Amino acid sequence: MAELLKVIHDKENSEYRIELAPDCWGKLSYQREGNVLHVDHSSVPDALRGQGAGGRMMETVLPYIESEGLKVAPICSYVVHYFNKHENWQHLLAIK
Repeated sequence: MAELLKVIHDKENSEYRIELAPDCWGKLSYQREGNVLHVDHSSVPDALRGQGAGGRMMETVLPYIESEGLKVAPICSYVVHYFNKHENWQHLLAIK
């Protein structure tokens, strides 16, 4: 079973923060248009790069986004790449 990571949805700053390790937070920033999140930036702390932290962040935040009834329009190159590699999340893509 996957570990449960802490997620903070900061609507005021249009971002999700995901605690990937104690006091190490990943971030997913977006611009919201209706029920679509145009995800324009993602980041993980330098100390966690190359350790699968980006994938853990996405696997944590996507169910959260799904539970809010939102769709994703990926702009950030990492998020585009992630959706391209993971067909199980295609249903969250906003179709234009």
